[in-house]
Amino acid sequence: MMRAAIAAAFTIALTGATRADPVTDFYKGQNVRIVNWAAAGGEYDIHGKLVSRHMGRFIPGNPTLLHMTMTGGGGLVAANHLYNVAPRDGTAMGVMVSSLPMLQAVGLEGVRFDAARFNWIGTLSPTQENLVAWHTAPAKRFEDLLTTEFVLGASGAGSTSVISPTLMNMLLGTKIKIVPGYPGGSQINLAMERGESMGRWNTWSSWKTTQPEWIRDGKIVVLVQSALKKPADLQGPPLLIDLAKTEDDRKLFELIATNAEVGRPLVATPDVPPARLNALIAAYAAMVKDPDFLREAGQLKIEVDPIIGADLQGLVTRALSTPKPLAERLKKLM
Repeated sequence: MMRAAIAAAFTIALTGATRADPVTDFYKGQNVRIVNWAAAGGEYDIHGKLVSRHMGRFIPGNPTLLHMTMTGGGGLVAANHLYNVAPRDGTAMGVMVSSLPMLQAVGLEGVRFDAARFNWIGTLSPTQENLVAWHTAPAKRFEDLLTTEFVLGASGAGSTSVISPTLMNMLLGTKIKIVPGYPGGSQINLAMERGESMGRWNTWSSWKTTQPEWIRDGKIVVLVQSALKKPADLQGPPLLIDLAKTEDDRKLFELIATNAEVGRPLVATPDVPPARLNALIAAYAAMVKDPDFLREAGQLKIEVDPIIGADLQGLVTRALSTPKPLAERLKKLM
């Protein structure tokens, strides 16, 4: 009788072991860190913290997601850390700057990663980038940038807040004086209020999320847009692709605009075991459909039109396949 009981117990234990989910076992009680390249208060930060609050519920084992900030280099510091330092076991992810694939394509100094080897989990929505002027600035429309110096606060060299205005100066003849080094969007906003910066390069969705009253009260004026098409609620300001003087110039502005499709992406390190990676992508896909998530996203005025997994990876592949002559020209202009 005793032998039978022991045998039965062993059988039950063995059956349970074979049914155990290794992904669940790995993540149970685990901390997963999300490194965000941007400073607190901006759209990247808001997106990152929102994902951190909700995504853990959908990862097997329900790990704790910890959001942390790592600024510097226009996003290169965080990207290099995630690629070269962070563990590659599925416990490290990052909210990366949208221009990451383009920076590699042009061979920007300081890039110490292969964007194709990152695992691109998802982005909440594509973005529409624009240049705005503070309401007291002399520029009220794009044409004013051609005749009047426009002081523009920006972050690091790898960010579109530097790259896009630089291209405008070189290809369109604008007189934008770029002042880099701000750690994030909140600091640039403050600089505008203080009169240190005449404007800011940002996304339309970010303005609607972080400073909707500035739109309502006319505190900011959109001068130009970087996108493949105009959003329904911003039809006036011109697109950079339509201002291009040559077909080659247009292709450069299209490349910049296409990168905006990447949005505010959540990225995992290379070499994450396939089962864990699939679980992370599935968790992201489930999160963006969850009523509680969508309710909070709505309260934060965050648009949710997600690009997930292979579709997001495809955008990265397209950017990395930029023809070499075009990439070299862009690098020289940068």
